[in-house]
Amino acid sequence: MNEELLKIENLTTSFRIGDDYYAAVDHVSLAVKKNEILAIVGESGSGKSALAFSVMGLHTRAKTEGQIYYKGQDIVNLPPSKLNKLRGKEMGMIFQDPLSALNPLMIIGDQIEEILLLHNPKLSSKERKAKAIDLLQKVGIPRPEHTYTQYPHQLSGGMRQRVIIAIAIANEPSLLIADEPTTALDVTIQLQILDLIRKLKNDINAGIILITHDLGVVAEMADRVAVMYAGQIVEIADIYSLISNARHPYTRSLLNSIPASNEKQEKLHVIQGIVPSLKNLPRKGCRFKARIPWIDESAHEENPQMHEVAPGHFVRCTCYKGFHFPDHN
Repeated sequence: MNEELLKIENLTTSFRIGDDYYAAVDHVSLAVKKNEILAIVGESGSGKSALAFSVMGLHTRAKTEGQIYYKGQDIVNLPPSKLNKLRGKEMGMIFQDPLSALNPLMIIGDQIEEILLLHNPKLSSKERKAKAIDLLQKVGIPRPEHTYTQYPHQLSGGMRQRVIIAIAIANEPSLLIADEPTTALDVTIQLQILDLIRKLKNDINAGIILITHDLGVVAEMADRVAVMYAGQIVEIADIYSLISNARHPYTRSLLNSIPASNEKQEKLHVIQGIVPSLKNLPRKGCRFKARIPWIDESAHEENPQMHEVAPGHFVRCTCYKGFHFPDHN
C-alpha cells in the first residue's frame, strides 16, 4: 500500500519586502507517498525552491503559515531541536548548488561523517569512515578512498553533486527533496545522477520531491507532477495524464516550448512575458492571464479554484476550457 509520507495543506510562505510581507508560496496543498517521485515544475521565480525550503524548515526570515504533516506530525512550528533530529535523518535534501552547500575547509570524508555522527553517535570512527567510503561508492565516485581525502574545490561539478547526494542519503531518509539536482551538469552526468535518484527510491522506498524546470527530466522520472506558477499550483496530475492531456494554458505552453526532434522547420513556441516579481504578483484573478492576452477576460475566474477534470487531475481557473495557441500567419 502506498502510504502518505508528507501532506502539505494551505502552505503560505511570505517574505518581507519593505514594510509588507509577500507570499512566494501561496496556499499550496500537496501530498507525497512512499516510493513515489513527485516532480514540481515551473520557470525560475515560480516558488519551487521556496516551497522546498519551507518543507525542510530552512527559511530564516520568512513567515510560514499552514500545515506540513510529516508522517502525521505537523512540523511547521516544531522547535529547532526537534526539527534538527528530523533533518538529515528522516528528511534529506539535495541542494541546487553543491559548491555553496559544501564546507570549503573540510575534506569530503569529514563532511559525510559529520552527518553520520550527528544522527548515529554510537558508530565508532572506523565504522563511520567505512560508511562514508561506502556512500561515495554508492553514488558512483570511482576512487572513493581518494575522494574521501579531497577538498570540494578539487572535485568537478558532477563529483560535488554526487557528494551532496551521499550526504543527503547518508542516514537513509524516508523523504528526499532534490532541488534542481542536474542544473549545471552535462547530459551524461545528468543521466547518471537521475539514475541514482531513481535507484534510491527503489532501494530505500523513499518519497522524493524532484524540483526542476526541465520537462524532459520530469517525463523520464516522475510518477506525478505539480506545475507551479507565481507561487500557486496550477495543475497536478499523474505523469501520463499531464504529458498526453495537459489542460492549463501554462502547462500546455511549457510542453509546447520543448523542441521536437522530428520537426525541423517548426518555429519554437515562446511563452510571452515573464513570471512577475514577488512584489508585482497579481493577487486577484488568474495569475497567468497577462501572458495569454488573446484569451478573453470572461474565460478567467475572479478567484481561480482547482477543478478536478479527471480522477486525480486538477487544474486551476476555468481559462483552460477555451484555451488555444495564437495563430501565427
